[in-house]
Amino acid sequence: MSENNNISPVQALIPIVFLVLMLACSVYLFGSDSSYGANQIALVLATCVAALVARSNGMGWREAQDGIIHGIGVGLGPTLILLSVGMLIGTWILCGTVPAMIYYGVQILDPSIFYAASAAICAIVAVSIGSSWTVAGTLGIGLMGIAGSFELSPAITAGAIISGAYFGDKLSPMSDTTNLAAAAAGVDLFEHIRHMLWTTVPSFSIALLIFAMIGSSEGATPEQINALQQSLTTEFEIGLHLLLPLALMLFLVFKRFPAFPSIVISALTGAVFAVLFQPEQVQKLAGDSTDLAHGFVLIKGIWIALFDGYVSNSGDEFLDALLSKGGMSSMLNTVWLIISALGFGGVLERTGILSYLLNLALRGVKSVGSLITTTVLTCIGTNILAADQFIAVALPGRMYKDAYAKKNLSRLNLSRTLEDSATMTSALIPWNTCGAYMSATLGVATFSYAPYAFFNLLSPLIAIAYGYFHFALKPASYDQNDIDSAQTT
Repeated sequence: MSENNNISPVQALIPIVFLVLMLACSVYLFGSDSSYGANQIALVLATCVAALVARSNGMGWREAQDGIIHGIGVGLGPTLILLSVGMLIGTWILCGTVPAMIYYGVQILDPSIFYAASAAICAIVAVSIGSSWTVAGTLGIGLMGIAGSFELSPAITAGAIISGAYFGDKLSPMSDTTNLAAAAAGVDLFEHIRHMLWTTVPSFSIALLIFAMIGSSEGATPEQINALQQSLTTEFEIGLHLLLPLALMLFLVFKRFPAFPSIVISALTGAVFAVLFQPEQVQKLAGDSTDLAHGFVLIKGIWIALFDGYVSNSGDEFLDALLSKGGMSSMLNTVWLIISALGFGGVLERTGILSYLLNLALRGVKSVGSLITTTVLTCIGTNILAADQFIAVALPGRMYKDAYAKKNLSRLNLSRTLEDSATMTSALIPWNTCGAYMSATLGVATFSYAPYAFFNLLSPLIAIAYGYFHFALKPASYDQNDIDSAQTT
């Protein structure tokens, strides 16, 4: 991969400024609907502008196009997961897994502690399986349904789910980003996790406290909850056995089975459960199929749930809105957004604009505090421009190693800061793969839940504060001591 090192400051800023103006115009004209097409157009046009800047510096269209294709290729794995989650939601509603989660959840969880309990539950599960996406796509769906049943805020609930999911993702040795941050900075994985406790535990503790303080006692009445449960039992056969697809999903991920096949297997397990336990609902979803044999009617219903989700026609307006969702088709707009954003990030990286901007950011570093602040802002900026948390972790991680060494800081400080910023803020950006996934899966706009993702917001702030107060920072000598210890053992 070649990069153009002759980029001038003005040239580097042209596509960035153009994108900012286009996105601002998009939000002004389309408001909350801007992510349903307008933002994608802004990103595609900004990609073209970046390619024109590269062409003015001698880079041909084919090379710029290779950068775009490479950037999009980075997101194909997450895109497959996103599409499979759409399948899973459809069959899990059809088979009764999601209705059962709602039915039993409203019995166990109290509205006054719901937000804090949601964050804690998601954190525990995410630590054990190492995947924020899996937690949001499984437990998160059920918790969002329970919140709707309690008439609680979907935005705050999504913020609590994401806070808990990212706490576990950040501290789990099975997490992709945790391993990537340690590798990018060149540190031991478990040393990296131990060092992250200094920022992660205070951030999450404060977030839990805030969620507990804003717990609501004004949710749905017991009569309304009973009515909902009766509606669920009228539409579905409810039982604890319907939670087995969820248990299977968590078991597969815990055993380090790849995410995509794990979700597909769990979705198909839901399809089998639907045929066994909810055949009437499967037939109803298949529609008027009197010309088909019974077996083919069931296959058609399952097929519809996989590609177009479940549609509830119970007559209960609230229940129908709660359960009518899912299917691979429900994720297509998000896939469109991800592809557009990753194409822009890919051309920025290939043309050297991204590297130029990162190097430019280092020029203003004078102190330890400013170095950590610059790292945080760089990671956030890369999340915005490259639209992918893996790039936001790996690229600054490679580029800032020497800067930390010059400030006599251990690389553990770099790896921790990468997670405190790149990993944590990825879910707060609508066109980032993580933000797009969370929004599509939980059914809440990114900008709506972002103010309530307290853990994700606090982590980079605490990292910056530690930098300026020189608190919980390991010196560079620690790296050599760690290496000597490893060689001895």
